[in-house]
Amino acid sequence: MKYLLLICGDPERFATLPAEEQQGWMGEYFAFTQMIQESGEMVAGDPLHGIETATTVTVLGGEVVTTDGPFAETKETIGGYYVVDVPDLDRAVELASKIPDARTGKIEVRPIMEIGGM
Repeated sequence: MKYLLLICGDPERFATLPAEEQQGWMGEYFAFTQMIQESGEMVAGDPLHGIETATTVTVLGGEVVTTDGPFAETKETIGGYYVVDVPDLDRAVELASKIPDARTGKIEVRPIMEIGGM
């Protein structure tokens, strides 16, 4: 079963860390990524640019309307994701708990729907 692990954290908190702590944090991410690559559980994963680069799209009366930034104002933002292929939710939760941002933010675990014929 495939699961999406959405990484929700506070980028301002990370920015206030000393450089050596930031490097350590990123080292943990690299180690986690390597571990799930080597186990064969990683399908995909990427960090995302900051919310200041986001564009929100809405269609109103047939017209495409775009606005800068995220739809909702919040301290925690989606900073990246992993897609993993694991036997069950328990394993997805176990992996989510090892993502560094789980200690200071949240990791949302969502099963991915598989639609036949696509």
